Amino acid sequence: MSHVSFRLTPRAPDEQAVPSAAMFNDRDQLSTLRAAKLLLALAVSGLLACTPEAKTLRLSCEGGNVADCNELGNRLITGDHVLRDYVWAAELLQQACDGGVAQGCYRLARMHEDSLGFVGQVGLMLTLYRRACDGGEAEGCYELGRMYQGDTVIVSDLRVALRLYRQACEGGSMRGCTNLGLMYLQGLRVTRDPARAADLFRRACDAEEMSGCYNLGESYATGLGVTQDLARAAELYQQACDGEEMAGCLELGDLYAAGSGVGQDFERAAELYRQGCDRRHGESCYKLGIMYQNGTGVNREPGRAASLISRACNFGYEAACGGG
Repeated sequence: MSHVSFRLTPRAPDEQAVPSAAMFNDRDQLSTLRAAKLLLALAVSGLLACTPEAKTLRLSCEGGNVADCNELGNRLITGDHVLRDYVWAAELLQQACDGGVAQGCYRLARMHEDSLGFVGQVGLMLTLYRRACDGGEAEGCYELGRMYQGDTVIVSDLRVALRLYRQACEGGSMRGCTNLGLMYLQGLRVTRDPARAADLFRRACDAEEMSGCYNLGESYATGLGVTQDLARAAELYQQACDGEEMAGCLELGDLYAAGSGVGQDFERAAELYRQGCDRRHGESCYKLGIMYQNGTGVNREPGRAASLISRACNFGYEAACGGG
């Protein structure tokens, strides 16, 4: 089994993430770009006329219903019965945000983050996430906490991050509960309390937040905050792996390789490492490469081993970058 590694909830790509290049530098640019795309907007209007619900949202938004501006903005991002239009979506979400719809602020911040990254936009994202959080959008509190924990170029402030994760968790953000649990586990600006951490991980896992399941698995694997139970850890890692939390696949593979909590099964371990590797999890690629190097659970194939170890390095697993 590998060294156990509790991990922060990653900022998973939003289901409404924007794949485009830099587009939304300021509100004046939004207006300019919208004017430049007038014909496309008209085409969208024509499509909306064919979808009664979407047409109703547009008319309601034009009549001043900012909640429907938010809903239509979200649909323009996902292409839900309308043509995708990120520029128009951003303007509608800005309108919703300015009108007091907290989710509009949150979604707009996500659009900026997903399309522009952090360069030159940190202040804007902070402002939007803060407005979302202050307006009661729990995921906005989570994202703001993530930024204050040092996930961006702003100065880290763990006390603020702790407060925001607590606010997010209490508001229903299970990612917030997971990261709050990690702060209790590590004693970051709070009295260390592994049992409280495990409770928070369990709450997140019960709500199908896979990072919570993974971290609860780590609690059972290490006996931190709960009675050590490797079989239970294996169940939780499997749940996380099935939910596409690739660290769960890795840790479950380690348990099968070691025969800890499950029967020893090198072929199953290789399958789990392969599953993680296929999803660009670097350490999984590395361990699969070592199995091919040694002929453990798979046929010995030095060339394939080298390719997998190189892939692990490319995916950011630094231990693989020294030549395996």
